[in-house]
Amino acid sequence: MPYRKRQRSTPQRRIILEELQKVRSHPTASELYELVRIRIPKISLGTVYRNLELLAEQGTIKKLSACGKETRFDGVVNPHYHVFCCQCGRVDDVFDLPKGFPLETPEYVCGYRILGQRLEFFGICPKCNSCPRDIQHEPPKEKE
Repeated sequence: MPYRKRQRSTPQRRIILEELQKVRSHPTASELYELVRIRIPKISLGTVYRNLELLAEQGTIKKLSACGKETRFDGVVNPHYHVFCCQCGRVDDVFDLPKGFPLETPEYVCGYRILGQRLEFFGICPKCNSCPRDIQHEPPKEKE
């Protein structure tokens, strides 16, 4: 991975990050742009895109792509997984997996030294499936 000079924080970048961290909907850049415009009416969509890319490169946020849908962003960087609805594009956080689910990361695979892994789930969300949600995975409550 090429070295990239750490970028200074700008007021726009700080507000983009704050707005992303307020929501759990994993917004697209366009959706986040609408939220940020409330606080910075003259911000451009390009500024939001550039800052999201930079924040993702720095590891401050996560960039999510799945099911051929528009890229979404996640302000929660603590370890967790995602489940994507292939019909409506909804994304939910998964903090706990069912017991016995294999999670062990091997040290080597096909001669590669493994540095990390990414696990994503795809399915039909409860709303699209019109079935009640049997298990709700919510983020752990933060201490105030």
